[in-house]
Amino acid sequence: QSQLVESGGGLVQPGGSLRLSCTDSGFALDYYAIGWFRQAPGKEREGLLCINSSGGTTTYADSVKGRFTISRDSAKNTVYLQMNSLKPEDTGVYYCASTWTFCSGHRRDFGSWGQGTQVTVSS
Repeated sequence: QSQLVESGGGLVQPGGSLRLSCTDSGFALDYYAIGWFRQAPGKEREGLLCINSSGGTTTYADSVKGRFTISRDSAKNTVYLQMNSLKPEDTGVYYCASTWTFCSGHRRDFGSWGQGTQVTVSS
């Protein structure tokens, strides 16, 4: 059974960087499209970026374009979310999710989810 686990969250100052990791102890992530989502306080969960099984990436949120990137390390069975130039509005819980099908920015298209990792951007 898929068990996605996110890590790497924390408190960072505006302008700083963080790298989040998403791994799975039960399945090889290479076979899935993996998406990163964010849920800010009081807001809906939004799709940020996704990487498909062949390594292609798509950015869905205009607010993170040019600042966030997604990548995959097959040897470590890990998908990363590199976040640079962080802003206070990037604060939220970050989730990774997997799907057998294609990349999407919609949470309904993903079947398995991690528990989330908190990112707080504040001075």
